[in-house]
Order: sequence, then structure tokens, then C-alpha cells
Amino acid sequence: MRDMASIETEVGTSESAVGLPAPALRPLVAWYSGYLRAGTLPAVHRGLPSPYLTLIVSLWEPLIIARHPTPRQTPGPFETLAGGLHTSPALIEHHGWQSGIQIALSPLGARALLGVPAAEIAQIDVHADLLLGPAARELSERAREAATWEERFTIVDEVLGRRLGAGPGPRAEVAGAWRHILASGGSVSIERLARMVGWSPRLLSERFRAEIGLTPKAAARVVRFDRARRLLLRRAASGQPPALADLAVACGYYDQAHLASEFRALAGAPPSRWLAEEFRNLQAGTAGGEPW
Repeated sequence: MRDMASIETEVGTSESAVGLPAPALRPLVAWYSGYLRAGTLPAVHRGLPSPYLTLIVSLWEPLIIARHPTPRQTPGPFETLAGGLHTSPALIEHHGWQSGIQIALSPLGARALLGVPAAEIAQIDVHADLLLGPAARELSERAREAATWEERFTIVDEVLGRRLGAGPGPRAEVAGAWRHILASGGSVSIERLARMVGWSPRLLSERFRAEIGLTPKAAARVVRFDRARRLLLRRAASGQPPALADLAVACGYYDQAHLASEFRALAGAPPSRWLAEEFRNLQAGTAGGEPW
């Protein structure tokens, strides 16, 4: 599946494309998204916590990180970027020109494709060539020469497909716990997870964090938030009211105040402000190609 959209604005052009990886990669990679901004207004985009590691391959302009999830990291440009799971937003800026491919990687696929556990890059961003070696440059160069998003995604399939098996998979207990967290929308307790995998809560927390980079509780928090913000954006895009109190209940929050508190912590803004910013980005053609 390859979906593409192109937007002509008063100040430039914006393209976005979304596609599924090759079948062999789908257990480890959720989607590819491509984006191109040409002559649009400068903008800042929030890179929000999600259940996926992020690989970004820049095309003609470097990706500019104005603030990393861990503030102690120095802002700067990236030709290729690998970012782990995180619990605070990154800020990505551009000055009217931006292009690249984003790859949503399951933390269970980090060893197989990056050669390290997801915990190695939790809460930080690194230059992807440190993990992928020459494959990172190959991705950039070949994708830059391709004529269409379809061709670029096929190149990603090929290069990542050769990386399969770069490292052993995580322990079955950790993988099972992660899948239970996803399936529950982040509403499962650590005690229940421990019973499911046959470990004590303490052992599960230690080994889960050593592999994934977050504790099970923090991972569940990120999964729950990701579900809430996607539902909120879908409601708004379809013309429905935000109905934040109902959204809070549907996503497992205590109440609307709890939902708002989590948005401030994980998105850096309350739900209404984040939604307004996201729609301004969409209307200006500056939002990423990530599927809602």
C-alpha cells in the first residue's frame, strides 16, 4: 500500500506519502512515510512520544533538531537519525525546505535491524550511521536519486531487508509483555503483565527496561498517550468535537484533567493547543507524513 498526497499552498508545495514495508519486514516495521516541503513557511513540529523507534533518512536537506527529548543533547542537523522511545517531545524545525523518509520501527526489531537493543538509544537521538554503518549513506544516496516515493520505499525495503538478523531477538517474555501493552492500549498493569509472562514484577521491570529502554509502566503510558492523540486528531479531522472527557475515559485516563496533564508532560502542550498547532501544520503543508 502506497498512499500519497500533494498540497499546493500560496507559499510552496508539500508532498507526503505513506506505505507499508515489504512483508518480511512488517513484524518489525510499522510503516514508511515520506515528506517534502518546498518553499513553504518555516515551522516547528513536535516529535511526540510513540510506541516506535524513529529512523529518518534525509534527502536534500538535513533534519534540524531544535530540541531533543533529552535536553542535555546538543541541537543540530542530522543526515540520518535514529531515535529511541522517549517520554518528552522533540522539536524539529525547518526554514521552508525539508525532505526525507521516516521509518517507524518496533522496539522488538531494534536488535534485528540496528544490531542493538532499543534501550541503547532510549530518550536520545543518534546519527544512524553509528548503527547502520554504510547502509545509512546508501539509503540517503539511493533514495535521493529515485524519482518517486514508491521507488524510495522499495529501496528502504531492500536495504533494511539485508539487515534482518543483525542481532538476536529479545527474550520471549519481554516481547510478550510489549505485545500485551500494545494490545491493551496501555491499560494493562505491571502485576498482570508479570503473571502473563511468569516473572515477578521486579524482574519484568528490570529486563523490560534493559531491552526496551522504558519500564513497563512508562511504556504503557506512552502507548496510552499515542492512542489518545491519534483518536483526538481523527475526531477533529472528521469534524467531530474533541469531547475530551469521553476521550479520557475511552483511553483509560482517570478523567479529563488527567488526560490534559499527560498531554502537557508528553506533548509539551494541553490537548486543545496541540490540536490547534497540528491543524495549522496540516493546513500549511508542514506536518509529517506519519499516518494518523
